[in-house]
Amino acid sequence: MKKTNLSLLMLGVGMSVFTSCSKEQETAVPTGSASAQDAKVEEAYPGQTGTALPGKFGVYQQINGENILEGDIILTAAQVNPTGPQTESAGRNTGKWPSAVVYYTIDAALPSQNRVTDAITHWQTYTPVRFVKRTTQANYVTFRVGSGCSSNIGMIGGRQYINLASGCSTGNTIHEIGHALGLFHEQTRNDRDTYVNILTQNIQAGYENNFTKYGVSGYSGTDFGALDFGSIMMYGSFSFSSNGQPTITKKDGSTFNIQRNGLSAGDRAGIDVMY
Repeated sequence: MKKTNLSLLMLGVGMSVFTSCSKEQETAVPTGSASAQDAKVEEAYPGQTGTALPGKFGVYQQINGENILEGDIILTAAQVNPTGPQTESAGRNTGKWPSAVVYYTIDAALPSQNRVTDAITHWQTYTPVRFVKRTTQANYVTFRVGSGCSSNIGMIGGRQYINLASGCSTGNTIHEIGHALGLFHEQTRNDRDTYVNILTQNIQAGYENNFTKYGVSGYSGTDFGALDFGSIMMYGSFSFSSNGQPTITKKDGSTFNIQRNGLSAGDRAGIDVMY
């Protein structure tokens, strides 16, 4: 297996780097329903767009003082404009959770906490990643109330958050945990044009960057296997549509549904490679 290049590892290795040739929509045991709105709620600030700014590794939006990539990924200042020399080893250590163990807490004010516990159970059932309640560990995730569904990308060091609004389902929570583990959105793969058409004329104004390939955004890396239409990290054909027409189709023009039931075979294979 080839190593990915430096820039992607600095933010965590995404499924746009590691994926497998799996059957479309092949998923684990369903944990909830999915709808065309599932990608829409996966925003840090639903309905809000900010100022598009160029960072070291691509265009991001600044909304309410936070650096937002692809709608629901929260970048740290160091990830937007890193300084000093970087190495693959340093990037891998900052993007991945050591020994595949994620320490976590759940804010007492978060309603429907079963969304979190069910999502954690799902990840532990199908991947080598373990989740352990935090005691004194320095690096950990806190699940808390948010205005939308959002997460940092990879382990950033110290306390980080997975933010869940009331409309964030168990499936959305599985998706956001994927970001915290280092996964990017599947449709931003560098080779995606081999598999899909992006219909930019149908994308809501201000959301174009959600569909930008990571190479165009300034990241470098290697895609493995075929694009996984069934990935829990993949948008559906009508995600962020401005007019009810598809924003993404397969190369033959056909549409496909978003999947927020559970990890696909490709998701699980990618995590196996990473962790």
